[in-house]
Amino acid sequence: MLPVIEREIVHTRGWQSEQEFIDVLAVAQSSPGAIAINTAIFTGYKLLGLPGVAVATLGAVLPSFIIITLLAATLTATTPGPIVLDFFKGIRPAVVALIFAAALTLGKKVLVDNFSMGLAAVALLISLNSNWHPAVIIAGAALFGLVYHYRQRRPGTSP
Repeated sequence: MLPVIEREIVHTRGWQSEQEFIDVLAVAQSSPGAIAINTAIFTGYKLLGLPGVAVATLGAVLPSFIIITLLAATLTATTPGPIVLDFFKGIRPAVVALIFAAALTLGKKVLVDNFSMGLAAVALLISLNSNWHPAVIIAGAALFGLVYHYRQRRPGTSP
């Protein structure tokens, strides 16, 4: 979903630069809720204020809502047969591949220096080896990034 959103917002429509889009993703991911909806909210607000938020949110939510409602009505009316179960078994690896592809695409744009690569590695290790909530990891990384970059910009301070 993220590559589609990026292509539309950055490349096709030109509503944001790549850097603005990456910044919006960082905030959208650290905010509660789905990243696609949060990205739509931030973009809609930037373009048209509160009316933009309403339209962007409906545009992001309505198609999924309709599809899920129709699927739920169909699947709860009948007992899922082997074809439906096999269908969902096939979807799972595809979803993992799409998430991985989005991570690689975003990673190429964000992991541009040793600091960002190191911070990403530490965040990944903490995420895999602890029960910390993702919001805590994101907040910690944001705080660490602020301190690091503040120290970089102070005169007379070595990196």
